Amino acid sequence: MNRRNIQIAAIIVVLVMIGAGIWLYKAVQGDTKAASGPITAVPLDLSAPSATQATAATTEVSPVVSTAAPAAGLTRFQIVQAESKASFTLDEQLNGQPKTVVGTTDQIAGEVAVSPSDLSSVKVGVISVNARTLATDSDRRDRAIKNIILSTDSYELITFTPTGIVGLSGSGTPGTPYTFQITGNLTIRDKTVPVVFQTTVTAESSTRLSGTATTTVNRGDFGLTIPNVPMVANVSEQVKIDIVFVATTSS
Repeated sequence: MNRRNIQIAAIIVVLVMIGAGIWLYKAVQGDTKAASGPITAVPLDLSAPSATQATAATTEVSPVVSTAAPAAGLTRFQIVQAESKASFTLDEQLNGQPKTVVGTTDQIAGEVAVSPSDLSSVKVGVISVNARTLATDSDRRDRAIKNIILSTDSYELITFTPTGIVGLSGSGTPGTPYTFQITGNLTIRDKTVPVVFQTTVTAESSTRLSGTATTTVNRGDFGLTIPNVPMVANVSEQVKIDIVFVATTSS
């Protein structure tokens, strides 16, 4: 390659770097779209056959559909946003020092239906989280997450669609915590991946449930790449997702 071609190639590289720098600067400094409105639950169809149920020995994520008729006495509960939150946790190096990053939001919605006399008939609806409302301890990081990583202008909601329940049966007792798994499909941006939430729920009363649900995903499975930002390095591939919730019913 002659000297002139080398100079042209160098100019092109510089222009590309400048363009990438301008794009990254706008993404980190620019505004993000606000939530389009308060999040609402996808209504759970109680007239449909009972929620999918698998045996405790089942380890596959694929659903096992129950053919039994819906149990009588199902009571609908809805997540209370003021007492609930969804969060993600990952590790990074900031200025050469290890840091744990946590992003949270109370904009989470969903429904569950329970018959205390038959826990195998539990139905769990779609769980939705408004990604535009996630917040960490850094405004710059928040803008990067929303504008670059999650593209929340185009993909406002993160959703989990349950496909099965593992390890829940018998009758329920108020005040007793029940631990089980919920299998389903997690959608982030335009990617849907099967995951399993480790879940614990307690009936505090006949009208109030509380619980937690946790899973760990690989961000690469969802095509989530981290921009090359100065001072930030070694962002973990694994991301922990936690849901802490209270659900109540008016009936």
